[in-house]
Amino acid sequence: MSADASNDPRPHDAEPREPGQAAREPRDFVRQAIDGDRANGRNDGSVHTRFPPEPNGYLHIGHAKSICLNFTLAQEYGGRCNLRFDDTNPTKEEQEYVDAIQDDVRWLGFDWDGLYFASDFFQQLYDHAVQLVKDGLAYVDSLTTEEIREYRGNLYKPGRNSPHRDRSVEDNLRLLEQMKNGELDEGAAVLRAKIDMAHPNMNMRDPLMYRIRKAHHHRTGDAWCIYPMYDWAHGQCDSYEGITHSICTLEFEHHRPLYDWFIEKLGIHAPRQIEFARLQLTYTVLSKRKLLELVKSGRVSGWDDPRMPTIRALRRRGYTAASLRAFCDHIGVAKFDAVHDVGLLEHFLREDLNKTSARRMAVLDPIELVITDWTEGQVDEVDVQNNPEDPSAGTRKVPFSGRVFVERDDFREDAPKKWFRLAPGQEVRLRAAYYVTVHTVEKDADGNVIRLLASHDPASRGGSTEDGRKVRGTIHWVSAEHAVDAEVRLYDRLFSVENPNRVDDGADWMDHIDPDSLRVVAGCKLEPSLAATEPLERVQFERVGYFVVDPVDSAPGAPVFNRTVALKDSWAKLEKKLQGAG
Repeated sequence: MSADASNDPRPHDAEPREPGQAAREPRDFVRQAIDGDRANGRNDGSVHTRFPPEPNGYLHIGHAKSICLNFTLAQEYGGRCNLRFDDTNPTKEEQEYVDAIQDDVRWLGFDWDGLYFASDFFQQLYDHAVQLVKDGLAYVDSLTTEEIREYRGNLYKPGRNSPHRDRSVEDNLRLLEQMKNGELDEGAAVLRAKIDMAHPNMNMRDPLMYRIRKAHHHRTGDAWCIYPMYDWAHGQCDSYEGITHSICTLEFEHHRPLYDWFIEKLGIHAPRQIEFARLQLTYTVLSKRKLLELVKSGRVSGWDDPRMPTIRALRRRGYTAASLRAFCDHIGVAKFDAVHDVGLLEHFLREDLNKTSARRMAVLDPIELVITDWTEGQVDEVDVQNNPEDPSAGTRKVPFSGRVFVERDDFREDAPKKWFRLAPGQEVRLRAAYYVTVHTVEKDADGNVIRLLASHDPASRGGSTEDGRKVRGTIHWVSAEHAVDAEVRLYDRLFSVENPNRVDDGADWMDHIDPDSLRVVAGCKLEPSLAATEPLERVQFERVGYFVVDPVDSAPGAPVFNRTVALKDSWAKLEKKLQGAG
């Protein structure tokens, strides 16, 4: 395992808890089940898990929960965890996704004990299919897809046996061989398990095992023209790898009887399947179909658009692996579906970034402030802490001149109650520099403020005075003479409604995309040290938020910063409260 991954074997809660709340017993049901198996000597007490993605797209945060669970379980119990690619559908899978998935797993802080592909076992799966045919437990069906669906029945109506269900073993073996050799057309035949067409569990009504796909496979090339269905390949691959605990999401609960049936009939090693609730987040869609639609429709720039929930997008936005792991650990595993507030994820993100991000000053909506009593040509260098949460991070020198940029929103000509920032005649501290007082406001012909003229107190260098007078407001700034120009992208939640997966107003789910989920701000002014930041380097713009250097669109001399998450705005909350009281 990577040293970046957590090695803390503390108890896990059965239910989510508030940040900072102490952990509660009992351990979650997954760990209870494993504890029971170990106590009973099952698999000699060993634990071997796996993460089995299909390489037909990019991983998202829902996969991160499964990754963290499977790898952490192996870690806690001193066991093993495999990475296995379910590459059984050659029309949708690509090497690009295989590479991306491996990269994302490693970025999260994990490494696998064994790397496998379902295609590694194609021959073994076929041989076992032949065994079931010989045992009279599988048959080749020549019904069309529509006919198979019709014969299957529904939840209220039992299915009917296919007219081909009682073919002889010899005929089934011959037809299966023809399927494998490419002598039959796509759709001409399938291999089905022979179970019970009246079974109350629809998955047990003679499920498909193989279908014909005359398509090039990214690993096996053209060696095969029949490919196993997921339900046929999944359990057997678990068995072949020696998996002890197959941890799946809840939608596979009704597939478990079939999982167990195949393994029992083949007489092979039997893993134990345990299901848990998949991750769901407010203001987010995690359906692969919907994510693909967002990309294809151009509503986002691609799979790595920082508003997307893919791991690649979260990385580009500046999320940390530690924050994702902490979030997944906190929400734990449950037996019932629940939607988690994305604000909780943002809490763990801020908590991690607050500890690790260097502080820098940046002005996103600049207005010029000129200190009229400053000595012309004078440039000071003030000491500013790199991270107040980490004294070992030290300080840096930031140039200060008599002309600086401040945030336009930090000035009010008619200051409201409890306003402690810039206003005419009101003294304010410039971060680590001087106390200043605005005495003149310059406007253009339309009445827009274009410049502030202020005086300063030379004795307040460093942000304090010998007379100890109190100044309530402190604002950040950037020296105009030394400022670095940059583009800043203010990313927010992609959707304007909590549950875009289910809308009740008759609108299409994509109608709820927030048009303000991305605002591009040009002409931002940054302190000079930010000119040297590297792609994916994370910083906190003081009093603004956490940002990361975009790895795709940044260029030397033209940095682009993505907002990872905003800071909590204490004034905005106070202003809202005051307005409500009024």
